[in-house]
Amino acid sequence: MSNLRWKVVTILVVFVVFVSVGVYPLIALHYNVHQPSWLVDKALKLGLDLKGGVHLVLRVQTEDALRLVTDQESERLREELKTKGITVAKIETPDPTHIRVEGVPPAQDATFRQIANEITTNFERGSSAGGTYTFTMRPNIQVNLKDEAVVQARQTIERRVNELGVTEPSIAQQGENGDQILVQLPGVTDVERAKEIIRSTGLLELKIVEQGPAPTKEALMTNGKVADGMDIVPGAAGGATADAGTVYYQVKKVAAVSGQDLRNARVSVDENNRPAVSFTLSNEGGRKFGKVSGENIGRQLAIILDGRVQSAPTLESRITTEGRITGSFTQEEVQNLSLILRSGALPATLTYLQERTIGPTLGADSIRSGVLASAVGLLLIVSFMLIYYRFSGVNAVVALIFNLVILLGLMAYVGAVMTLPGIAGFVLTMGIGVDSNVLIFERIKEELEAQRGVRASINAGFGRVFWTLVDTHVAALISCAFLFQFGTGPIRGFAVTLFIGLISNLFTSIFVSKTLFEMALSNRHQVATLSI
Repeated sequence: MSNLRWKVVTILVVFVVFVSVGVYPLIALHYNVHQPSWLVDKALKLGLDLKGGVHLVLRVQTEDALRLVTDQESERLREELKTKGITVAKIETPDPTHIRVEGVPPAQDATFRQIANEITTNFERGSSAGGTYTFTMRPNIQVNLKDEAVVQARQTIERRVNELGVTEPSIAQQGENGDQILVQLPGVTDVERAKEIIRSTGLLELKIVEQGPAPTKEALMTNGKVADGMDIVPGAAGGATADAGTVYYQVKKVAAVSGQDLRNARVSVDENNRPAVSFTLSNEGGRKFGKVSGENIGRQLAIILDGRVQSAPTLESRITTEGRITGSFTQEEVQNLSLILRSGALPATLTYLQERTIGPTLGADSIRSGVLASAVGLLLIVSFMLIYYRFSGVNAVVALIFNLVILLGLMAYVGAVMTLPGIAGFVLTMGIGVDSNVLIFERIKEELEAQRGVRASINAGFGRVFWTLVDTHVAALISCAFLFQFGTGPIRGFAVTLFIGLISNLFTSIFVSKTLFEMALSNRHQVATLSI
């Protein structure tokens, strides 16, 4: 009797805990009932297809990461050759993985080779007639850079989405080459702002202006060509308003200070009380910025964001760690810009492969359909169990309700997200729960037919079916693990729900169901028959 009492207490405690965590917050949220913040945080989260939001699939242009490294190496080589007094005809990067050097003087060939070996360690060197050398990026370096670019892009998007305050976003790599990123943002209504913040490269560069501003690109070119090691970058005239027209600046291709040296960015105002973004550099960035600004007092400094000059103030003194970006910004634009800069620059550009917006109305329809399907399924199961197994069917129904309550509570506790496929897993869990009880009840009926007595038949039914249930549930759990490992968002939602449902079903079909039988027989000394 004491053993039975502890079983009942355990079941009641489990039931109350999971009702409080999983069921009550959903009911309170539906009827706008006030509840503690810690309970709100534990409420079961709804996925994109139930809550509405935006679904995006983006491709990382990994060639950009290769191009960046190739350009940096070519400029390092150019600067080093200039320092050593070696003049070559041309240094160019014809594609993202090659550097071509033409016209190396024969007398300085040995020195050139030595310098090239020290600088271009990630490239294989090949030579041809006329002092021409071609440097090809090593294949393993290409693979590593591409992989790093995708991982860094995913991490950057995660930081930006977290800054947006999106609840339970889903961000994952996918695609045959692993260069696609799936982004699901439940509850997002301003889709265009989210897309702009996610996709914006956010590349901040500080470069000394060599020439400009000029009204056209051609005015800054020599014989129709851009000078070696230089770039021509557009910007707004005067850096004040976008309507003032576009001018062009000639700057060095490689930045002295970039967004990688950025520590923080925040909303501020300029000297005319207009919206601006102030930024703080790291110690290393401040050292480099201090050196560049100290050597170029009286010259213009181009503050370049995503390939466009936002402002080009004149350096009046040496500057170290603090700076400010001014221009024709609105308050929302500076908030977005500071968010993008804080989260870091993307290592490569992104292109949209797929975009799908799900409205909250469609999500509400999905919830109603899912709830209706679950209710109909539950009603049919209850009817079958009560008709076929009579009063023992009540036992199965109570165990099933316990199973669903524990399932909701566990999903809320572990932070799982309920999706439309998750509801399918929810319905399937009901079927699996009933199947377990059917196996047990049929075994009990066989024992009763063998004239073993009611109590002995119940014990034998649960005891002999136990390992069968464990085997079937373990096999299903393995399937869930593979679905979760190799599936995408919807498949994972189904796998998570089914996984938790299988675990809770083992507890309810064996422990709860048997305890209910023991409670029904506890006050009866002799039991001749069982309604089953």
